[in-house]
Amino acid sequence: MAAQPRDVVEQYLKLVATGPTDDIIALYAPEATVEDPIGTPTRVGHDAIRELYAALDSADQRSTELHAVRVAGNCAAASFTLTAVYGDKRMTLSAIDTMEFDDAGKIVAMRAYWGPDDMVME
Repeated sequence: MAAQPRDVVEQYLKLVATGPTDDIIALYAPEATVEDPIGTPTRVGHDAIRELYAALDSADQRSTELHAVRVAGNCAAASFTLTAVYGDKRMTLSAIDTMEFDDAGKIVAMRAYWGPDDMVME
C-alpha cells in the first residue's frame, strides 16, 4: 500500500530537519519537479533536487516545526518553519509547501511558497 500524503509530509519535514539528503530524495519520484521558492527555475529529477537539499548539509544544526497539513486527494499543503544554524548565524524560514503524489506515494511535484520577508537571518 502506498504511503498516505500526510505521512509523507511528516516524514519529509522530519528528514529536512535530520537528513540525510538521500533519504529526502527517496521521497520523490525519479522525474519529480521542485520549484523552491516559486518563481525560481524548476528543478527536475533527483540530481537537480539533491542540489537544493544538499545546502542544508552544511548547517551545524536544524529543526522543523509543522504548523498545519491539509490533504485533498493526491495533494497536500503544509505550513511549517525551518530553523538552521550556520556558525553564528541562525536562519528561520516560514513556508508553505504544496505537494502532489503519484499512486505509489512518491512526490511528483513540490512548490514552496515563501519570499524574502519569510526568511530571517540573525
